[in-house]
Amino acid sequence: MLFVRPGELRHAKWADFDLDMGEWRYTTSKTNTPHIVPLPKQAVTVLQDLWPLTKRSSYVFPGVRSSAKPMSENTINAALRNLGFDGDTMVAHGFRAMARTVLDEVLGFRPDYIEHQLAHAVRDPLGRAYNRTAHLAERKKMMQAWADYLDVLRADTGKVVAFKRKA
Repeated sequence: MLFVRPGELRHAKWADFDLDMGEWRYTTSKTNTPHIVPLPKQAVTVLQDLWPLTKRSSYVFPGVRSSAKPMSENTINAALRNLGFDGDTMVAHGFRAMARTVLDEVLGFRPDYIEHQLAHAVRDPLGRAYNRTAHLAERKKMMQAWADYLDVLRADTGKVVAFKRKA
């Protein structure tokens, strides 16, 4: 739902979330810059439901063996394999590409809003130096539209291709 880098999701800390404001603020792993993820209402609900289960850890998704560490880097891909997706069909990082494509081609959001949300660095060195825009209001709308779109897909199973589980 949030299409952040898998490592950033694994290392998400409760202290970086403001559920009242509907924001997750952290420093990106790739560009080492501050980033804001506007949280759609569905994500806030999921996080509120998760809080009682993992609040003893500083991590939103603590490891199985130790709550002092984040979940394993293999956990998300292992869950996808368990659901029947092979590594050629879907990997954790693939959710970012899927969101990028659907937000642009299906939902019609501006590519620069999407790129900001993906925390991609501006390629032009002068643009990086002078462009301080965050498009936060537009990104909040986009993230809510994305979560609503995912809800529609989940509710209308007639439009979703069923995958057979591996034996």
